[in-house]
Amino acid sequence: MIFADLFFIYIFLPLNILFYYLFKNRTYRNLVLVAFSLFFYAWGEPVLVMLMIFTATLNCMMGLVIADAKTQSIKRLGLIVAVIISLGLFVIFKYTGFIIQNLNDLFGLMLPIPNIALPIGISFYTFQALSYTIDVYRGDVQAQRSPLKFLMYISLYTQLVAGPIVRYSDIDNEVDVRHENLADISSGLTRFCIGLTKKVVVANTAGRLSAPLLDGDLAAQTTLGAWFGICLYALQIYYDFSGYSDMAIGLGNVFGFKFPENFIYPYISRSATEFWRRWHTSLGTFFRDYLYIPLGGNRKKWVRNLAITWFATGLWHGASWSFVIWGLYFGLLIFLERLFVLDILKTLPDFVSHVYLLFTVLIGWVLFYYTDMARLGTFIGLLFGRGGAGLYNTEVLILVASNLWWFIASIAFCAPLVPSFKKALQRLSVSRVGQAAVMVGQPVLGLLLLALCTALLVGQSYNPFLYYKF
Repeated sequence: MIFADLFFIYIFLPLNILFYYLFKNRTYRNLVLVAFSLFFYAWGEPVLVMLMIFTATLNCMMGLVIADAKTQSIKRLGLIVAVIISLGLFVIFKYTGFIIQNLNDLFGLMLPIPNIALPIGISFYTFQALSYTIDVYRGDVQAQRSPLKFLMYISLYTQLVAGPIVRYSDIDNEVDVRHENLADISSGLTRFCIGLTKKVVVANTAGRLSAPLLDGDLAAQTTLGAWFGICLYALQIYYDFSGYSDMAIGLGNVFGFKFPENFIYPYISRSATEFWRRWHTSLGTFFRDYLYIPLGGNRKKWVRNLAITWFATGLWHGASWSFVIWGLYFGLLIFLERLFVLDILKTLPDFVSHVYLLFTVLIGWVLFYYTDMARLGTFIGLLFGRGGAGLYNTEVLILVASNLWWFIASIAFCAPLVPSFKKALQRLSVSRVGQAAVMVGQPVLGLLLLALCTALLVGQSYNPFLYYKF
């Protein structure tokens, strides 16, 4: 089940909200969230839901072992058990085929490659569970003694399959005490509709337009077609993932949770370093706090630490060397920026540094998109006019011209136009008339966006969810 689905929007979510608010008792409300979350997850994976429950149970138990331990050695043992088993399951399900394939290639073996289904959301709930256990070990949070509350934290469907990666410390107080109110429900549903619009109106359209340009016969492709295709993919992945994050944050508000922001307009950045402070921030801060800093951070061997962290970041995204190359590519950019590139960029106009960022990110998305190294090399050649590619053809010109205004608008909303509009509304809401206008306008906006998305979803067959494979 996905958020951008009519069954979820008109049946699952309304029933969840109805049953949740039927009860005033917090325990019953938590039970409702757990029941609906497990149903949501089991909709497509009725067996693999047990893996998530096991991971939650294991880390809940090890958290208690660590919290109640009398000696440091027992605390350390509890942490080691949680990390080895949780990461072991993660590796088995996500990387077994990749490991065996590389062993076959390296040693000339013929080992059979098993076809293991990737559990939806395993990359997210494994990291969430481990962040909790590590934080309990560090003394940053108190151990959760209620298995029900901990299972709710791990399984909560609002952010389970696409993030943000919510640490227990982010919602520690809200697990036990939440204060739901009508204003939060209204703003949360509006935020959900905005995210849904980003997904349905922009991401799906960008994906549908880019597919022929990226997946078609590259021998017949042009340089303009290649650049337009990768620009469309850059829009697709941003609006798809940030749209799902918006929907997750909005749904969290509906049930009283305040999830952290996950995307902070990354395409307005002026360096790769800044880009990764704005793109998928929950993942970036996770690797920073649980890998880069424990390795030594900037204090010692920072080049090694940076390489390991970006290797892991790339591999987290998928069991393919192309993802590793993509991760190391950004690691190299950040390394060079620390050495001298940032100093150069500071002396240049913002426009130049912004063009630098966009160019490097688009090349990065090429590395991210192609797992076939031969097609990757061919496509990069196309971008720079190699291989006899023409600059453009009539078909590409028609495609660009017919979608030009949609394309410009999609680029424009990569900038913080919405926050500026919100600030204007906040200034307006000082007066009573303004407050009334905002209270009425917010749900009206949500309903209009919902109607638009519904109309598109009814007749739309192209509705992929990019992050299922992660």
